[in-house]
Amino acid sequence: MNEIADSFVRVRLVRITGVDLSLFEFDFDCTWFGFFMNADEMIYGRYGGRDAGSDDSRISLAGLKYAAEQAIARHKLATEGKPPSRGGPIFVEQMPAAKARKRQDCIHCHQINEFRRADLKLTGKWDRNDLWVYPLPENVGITLDVDRGNLVKAVKESSAAAKLGIKPGDSLVRLNGYTVASFADGQFALHKGPRTGMILVEWKSGGIPMSGKLDVAEGWRKTNITWRSSMLDILPSLLISGDDLAAAEKKALALPEKNAAFRQDKFVHSTMKAIGIQKGDIIVGFNGKGIEGTMEDFLGFVRREHLVGDKATVSIVRDGKQMEIPLTLK
Repeated sequence: MNEIADSFVRVRLVRITGVDLSLFEFDFDCTWFGFFMNADEMIYGRYGGRDAGSDDSRISLAGLKYAAEQAIARHKLATEGKPPSRGGPIFVEQMPAAKARKRQDCIHCHQINEFRRADLKLTGKWDRNDLWVYPLPENVGITLDVDRGNLVKAVKESSAAAKLGIKPGDSLVRLNGYTVASFADGQFALHKGPRTGMILVEWKSGGIPMSGKLDVAEGWRKTNITWRSSMLDILPSLLISGDDLAAAEKKALALPEKNAAFRQDKFVHSTMKAIGIQKGDIIVGFNGKGIEGTMEDFLGFVRREHLVGDKATVSIVRDGKQMEIPLTLK
């Protein structure tokens, strides 16, 4: 790894202020991210990224080495031409919402997303679809190998990738026009993709070059965003809790065995008391629908699928009767 690293002039940026965001564009909720680029600001590749399950399951030293080697190979080929035009530089400290903070306050990377959201809301341009940033390759059916970031490790059945004919063992070449050598490359390419429509993909299968278009439908970008620091202020917390019902109890109440059903314990939060939740109520659904799993799955669903301020109902069973309790998520 040291030999590969010595092929680069290594620069570590520890502050986001003063950094041109039109060049260093990445998932600002990540704690670490790397770029491979030349002196003319041509970006050969990216490395980093994460998912809701872990902050390091998508990266490895072997994967970093592989991505670095691919960047060196692209640099030696010198076929990339000039870097794309970006327009003028963008600095976080110049954002309107950033200027409202106390001057001495440090700006964290995740705050870039918060400032952007605040500015868009102020001008009425914010859209809920703006939440779904940096989709996982799994969203189009592709799981990439951690140590060799363009190797297709698995393909989800009936996914956009499967329908196109991509198979485990194939190698991605370009996705949405961007060269892929890492999970981060794949995420960035998908981040630039459309909400619906077609995404161009080039790959090799058995060494044979292939190409086609991934057909993506509305909602394909959605992922679990509950880990994102920039979104904690807009994700709701439903303050109900209790023990999951046993299978026999569910059967006695004619409740689906796979669905979450739990009994509110004796400590009822004041916000839940205010809407009418009582000790002993059995929570069985949300917005009139059952949620598969346990209490934790139920609460996770609410946090993943809704925002603060959304109107909803909680389905409960009390004294053998099912009822809907309306609430505004906070």
